[in-house]
Amino acid sequence: MPTVTYRGRAIEYELHGSGPAAPLVLATGTGGSFKGWLPLQVPEFAKRGRVVLFNHRGVGASDDDGKAFSTADLADDMVGLLDALQIAQADVLGAFMGGMAAQELALRHPARVRRLVLTGTYARADAKRQMLLDHWASLAARGFAMDAMVRERMLWSLQDETLAQRDLIDGMIAYLSKGQVPMTADLFARQCMACMEHDTYDRLRDLAHAALVISGRHDQLTPPRFLRELADEMPNARLVTIRFAAHLVMVEAAERFNQLVVDFLDEK
Repeated sequence: MPTVTYRGRAIEYELHGSGPAAPLVLATGTGGSFKGWLPLQVPEFAKRGRVVLFNHRGVGASDDDGKAFSTADLADDMVGLLDALQIAQADVLGAFMGGMAAQELALRHPARVRRLVLTGTYARADAKRQMLLDHWASLAARGFAMDAMVRERMLWSLQDETLAQRDLIDGMIAYLSKGQVPMTADLFARQCMACMEHDTYDRLRDLAHAALVISGRHDQLTPPRFLRELADEMPNARLVTIRFAAHLVMVEAAERFNQLVVDFLDEK
């Protein structure tokens, strides 16, 4: 996989598609790699222009210095990637931690973002999210069995109807439990800590970009009220709630999700 170097660290990336549209950067959430976008999002998004996939620090071939980091640090990594790829301005789609980093990117480097899409994320964690993320970080630090950790996260990420599809769920657990997500338990714990500490709430009114906020109605990890809060506080944001989806709305309602994103990015 190709990499670029930013502040002495390699950032792994892939480019897909071509065309006149502004490049679209896809930023993943906790515990995942850019491969998660490949089956359902990249084929559709690459029809309109370049799609930039990348791995956060420590994931895959992206270097990790072993230190704590913030979502603002992840935003700066994204700027380093854009600089290396000579992309002056891009659209950015971020999910959960990737959505937090995208908020920081648009706030810290506003000229580098054209339009913003946020899904399954928040501006500030409440007490329950703080407790849950601390719980996950503790489980990872204690070497909790991978299959149990995968099941734990699925309970918060998928709606009941999806969880009832046993063949699908068993296949996902088997895939993810075999180390197919290339990161250490320590890195996952640090990702959880970055999400716990993320706080852009008091700066959302400064985020003037055209923004689309997408919520899954049955999302338990980031309930719709968090997405509504983002849309209400950002001056040029709109909220769309997808009825038959939970936190992984881009998987459970991929066709609807993709169309919403493409229509929004292509608006005149």
